[in-house]
Amino acid sequence: MALSSTIYKVELQVSDLDRHYYQTHVLTVAQHPSETEQRMMVRILAFALNASEHLEFTKGLSTDEVPDLWEKSLTGDVQHWIEIGQPSAKRVKKACNQSEKVSIYTFSGHSAEVWWQQNQKEFSRQTKLRIINLPAEQLSGLSKNVPRTMSLQCTIQEGLIWFGDASQSYEITPVNLK
Repeated sequence: MALSSTIYKVELQVSDLDRHYYQTHVLTVAQHPSETEQRMMVRILAFALNASEHLEFTKGLSTDEVPDLWEKSLTGDVQHWIEIGQPSAKRVKKACNQSEKVSIYTFSGHSAEVWWQQNQKEFSRQTKLRIINLPAEQLSGLSKNVPRTMSLQCTIQEGLIWFGDASQSYEITPVNLK
């Protein structure tokens, strides 16, 4: 018998002072059985960092053809393709060919550094690509005791991120690799 996804309900308040975007999103997030809670929380964080009216979660891990998140135009064209983790160079090239903009969020410390070093030359050719490393040590508390219903706040100002709930907030300093 196959394991089913775990469903989380999230109320996410985004205050992005850099983009002048202020909105509350009510999200249903499915955690794939093979996905860690930390990766799921990074997906929510990536949503907050790119929040817009048309941004949505996809089937992600269960489907190779789509990213973790995407923003589509009203005509169905992919405007923004967002990956979490360390996709292959081939997948990144495909994403750049199918979308106006591609963002990758890495978060796993040393293995993310190795991935970047191995692919840096290939990625330098992609003009639509942006790669952001979220320092693993700053994310470590995000996945502790994750409730099934969450009320989260994300504030972004001058490139710094404060992400958390009413009881705890984490300061995250993203590193732009590309």
